[in-house]
This record gives sequence, structure tokens and C-alpha cells, in this order.
Amino acid sequence: MASEDCLFCRIAAGGLPAHVLHEDDHILAFLDLYPVRPGHTLVIPKAHHVWFEDLPPDLATRITTCAQGLARAMKRLYGVPRVSMLYTGIHVAHAHAHVVPMHHVHDVTSLAYLGEGPQGFTAPPQLPPEEMARIAGDLKAALRA
Repeated sequence: MASEDCLFCRIAAGGLPAHVLHEDDHILAFLDLYPVRPGHTLVIPKAHHVWFEDLPPDLATRITTCAQGLARAMKRLYGVPRVSMLYTGIHVAHAHAHVVPMHHVHDVTSLAYLGEGPQGFTAPPQLPPEEMARIAGDLKAALRA
């Protein structure tokens, strides 16, 4: 079901323009208006799903398969060794995957990792083993719930 207030639902319905790279009955892939790098593409379900974890598994698989094809094309076109795929959902409350050709190791890096500047990489502090074990136990329990 589409949401009239959702920017991506309006794009999927053809109500707003987009540079479409792929479309089928269930998903749409189009260039991001504010790209991290040229070629930065968004892959969205046409149906309105706010959170990526709410996507039906077959729809999530369709999005990932499309992103894989885009990644292979980006590698050929841009000569990059890596392409990133991530779900963020920060600016539009409609599940969407970003597919970004990585021309630089920090193309999709959070500022939290740039303590040494853009040419370095500061790993966050490692957690103590007992805290890691506690977190793993909590997440495993949550998965079973």
C-alpha cells in the first residue's frame, strides 16, 4: 500500500521524476539526488514499508539481487574495487537500500571513524570480552523471542 505523504511512494507511482535504472512490479532503482559518489543509487520497494526489517523476505531478496546487479555494473563502469549496499532510512521513512560505488575507502564511513582525518581510519574502542559476551547473549535471546 502506498502512502500519499511519502516521497518514495510518489516516485514509485510516477508522480515525481526520477532517473530510473531498473523497475519491475515490486521495486524501483533510481539515482540518489544527493549522491555520495556519481552512480549512487537507491533501490526501494514500491509498496510502502517504513523499516527494512519489515520487508517480506522475498521483497528484501529482490532488492538485494537488484543491488548486486548494480554493483557489478558500477565496478565495470567506474573501475572501483568495492560497492557498498546499506539501508539507512534517515531522511525518508520508506525502506530503501543505498548502492554506492566506493571510489575512496571512506565513501560510506561515519564521522565516528575519522578521528585521524580523512586519510586515516580510527577504529572505535574494542569492548571487553565479557561485555561482548553479554551483548551477544542479549541479542541471541532477542532473536529467539
